[in-house]
Amino acid sequence: MAERSTSIFFGTPDGVAEGDWFKGHTELHAAGLHRFKGQGISGTSETGADSIVLSGGYIDDRIEHDRIVYTGMGGRDRDSGLMVADQTLGERGNAALVVSQALGHPVRVIEGLGISNGKRRRAMKGYEYRGLYRVAEHWMTVGQEGFRICQFELRKLAPGELPTPQAVDPLEGAPTDLEEQVRRYISQDRLVRDSKIVRQVKRMYDNTCQVCQLRLVVSPSGEAYSEAAHIQAVGKPHNGEDRLENLLCLCPNCHALFDRGALHLSDDLDVLDGFSGEFRATLTRAQGHLIGLEFVRKHRERWAPRSE
Repeated sequence: MAERSTSIFFGTPDGVAEGDWFKGHTELHAAGLHRFKGQGISGTSETGADSIVLSGGYIDDRIEHDRIVYTGMGGRDRDSGLMVADQTLGERGNAALVVSQALGHPVRVIEGLGISNGKRRRAMKGYEYRGLYRVAEHWMTVGQEGFRICQFELRKLAPGELPTPQAVDPLEGAPTDLEEQVRRYISQDRLVRDSKIVRQVKRMYDNTCQVCQLRLVVSPSGEAYSEAAHIQAVGKPHNGEDRLENLLCLCPNCHALFDRGALHLSDDLDVLDGFSGEFRATLTRAQGHLIGLEFVRKHRERWAPRSE
C-alpha cells in the first residue's frame, strides 16, 4: 500500500523551487511535493489532485515545456507492465485530476529523468520539479496499446497565476454547484452521440456488419443488434465529425477491432489487418452511403506509429 502524508496541499511547498532535483519518491514525499509514494497521481475524487509524476509509463504521453498531455492511471498489469484493460474516469487518480480541472486547483508536476526501458519503467537519474500547472482539458480515447485511456492536457502556470474553475458536466442547465456537477460527470463517464445519424446507418444495413456480414438477432421477433462506429473518432483529441460519411455499421467484435486499430480501411475501402496490413475483407456498402476518404485516412494516420 502506498504511504502518504496526512493532508493535501495545493501549491509549491516552502523551501522548494522550480528546477530542484530529488533522488527518489522518498525525498519527494519528505519535501511535501508528492504525497503518494510509488504512484503517479496524488489526490482523491473528494479533494482533487495536487501533484503528478511523469514516469514514462504510458507511450501516449506528450511532454513539452509549457504543455503536457498526461495519460491517467489504471489498466496496466504491474507484473508484466502491459496494458490489459480500459481506464475509466472513476479511477481515483483520474477522478482527482477532473476535480482539479473543475475546481481550479493547481497541480505540481514532477518529471522523472533518465527513464529506463523495459516492463517497469523507472527514473534512473532522479526527479526534477517542473512547477505548477493547470488541468486545461481532458478526454477519453483509445491509446496506442489498444485500450481506452484517460488523457489530461496540463498547461504551465505563470508565477502568481491561479487556475480558473471549469464546469465539466456536459448536462446543461443543471442547478448544482461545481462539486456535485463534476462527481455526477465522473460517475456517468460517457458521451452522447447523434442518435438520428446512428439509427440511419443501422437502418441502411439492416443491422448487418459491413466487415464480417454478421447480423446478431437478439429477439424472437427478429430484431438485431449492431453498433455505429465512427471512422475518425469524434471528441477530443481526434475531433472527427458526427455525420453519415464518417460512420460504419459494425458488429461489436469488428467495432472493437476497428476502434482499437486492429482493422484499417484502404482508400479502396478494403478491410486490412491493422498489424500486418494483409487483406481481410471488402467493406460492404449500401446504396447512398458515401464514405469520406478524409476520415479513412485520419483513422490510418492515427494508428501508423504503432504499425511502424
